Amino acid sequence: MKQPSTGATFLRIKAAGIVTAVLSIAFFAVASAPISAQNGSVKVGVLQSLSGTMAISEVTVKNATMLAIDQINASGGVLGKKIVPVVEDGASDPAVFAQKAQKLIQEDNVVTVFGGWTSASRKAMLPVFERFHSLLWYPVQFEGNECSPDIMYSGAQPNQQILPALQWAMEHGKKRIFLLGSDYVFPRTANYILKKHIAHDGGTVAGEEYVPLGGTDFSSVIAKIKAARPDIIFNTLNGDSNVSFFKQMAAAGMTPDKLPVMSFSIAEQEAHAMGPSLVQGSYAAWNYFQSLHNPMNRKFVAAYKARFGRDSVVDDPMVHGYEDVYLWAAAVKKAGSFDPMKVRAAAIQLDWQNSVMGSVKFADNQSLYQTAYVGQLQPDGQFNILWQSKEPLRPEPYDPLAFPGRSCPAK
Repeated sequence: MKQPSTGATFLRIKAAGIVTAVLSIAFFAVASAPISAQNGSVKVGVLQSLSGTMAISEVTVKNATMLAIDQINASGGVLGKKIVPVVEDGASDPAVFAQKAQKLIQEDNVVTVFGGWTSASRKAMLPVFERFHSLLWYPVQFEGNECSPDIMYSGAQPNQQILPALQWAMEHGKKRIFLLGSDYVFPRTANYILKKHIAHDGGTVAGEEYVPLGGTDFSSVIAKIKAARPDIIFNTLNGDSNVSFFKQMAAAGMTPDKLPVMSFSIAEQEAHAMGPSLVQGSYAAWNYFQSLHNPMNRKFVAAYKARFGRDSVVDDPMVHGYEDVYLWAAAVKKAGSFDPMKVRAAAIQLDWQNSVMGSVKFADNQSLYQTAYVGQLQPDGQFNILWQSKEPLRPEPYDPLAFPGRSCPAK
């Protein structure tokens, strides 16, 4: 197997160092999380970046999560108890996410936590949840290669987002692909998987570049893109780096109508915040678009706009954050308990028919079956759906071409 790049190795070492430092300070008390469900209420954690480079994406996931909590409370709560959210700011910093996760579990006594976006934040939180046997509901697409009994992964695995996008691109003659991402776990691992499949499918990697998370200078990257002359850019930039990238691409005369860009972390919310005209005509791959036509989606969009403003938009991570609360509540009812491990066992038995995304269910690896979509951004900031998978795709945490022989068994 090809060895990971020096940058990827450094990131893992750095992440491990952060987590070790946090754990050495933090984990000195109890070995399991207390379950707090008293006095007619039950506390849950809501942990997203409300500040920093990732706030452009994560604040609205927090909003959608809060909407679901309020709706469930209005209908009577869970097991007769009102849900009380304890909201914390991860501040776009993995170490802060780990610290706040422990606070929620140990000090606030929450029964579960909803949150996280970047894989760096998730990996920093993972040892916390495994140490205290609590349960994190993670709503965002990621690189796979992980299967913890203490995380419910409702976001897409690689075979449910990046690989369908590659299939679509190759079928449309876009075989010279430039890989651009933020310099952390998800983009590097996603691109490692993509490179295996590009070579296997007869394509060419025209270039591969990374910038620091939150980076704003793309002058050298754009020069390399010009020289490489790709058919399409696969963009795994995260946060507000996307604003700088698309502005500088436009200034260089490389607008999406001249050089297509397929993004994996730009959805309706980011397009709205950036200004749709900046990214109009670019592509994105997700498991949900606001433009989906079904009654539950229309109801959700209307409820979100009524709560957060008529000009608000919704997107894939927001819907997964919203659905996670409903899935947790359904699992609690099925289990008849707030105990995280009983809830986990119940969750993978659910066949949830009332989803905004249609019928959804967890596989035994605690990831959702997902329908994949490719869309193109329109002038109004909505995506025109160009392609979808024939059926919901079973999640494969370990890509068989990039990581042969590795699997994620039921736990």
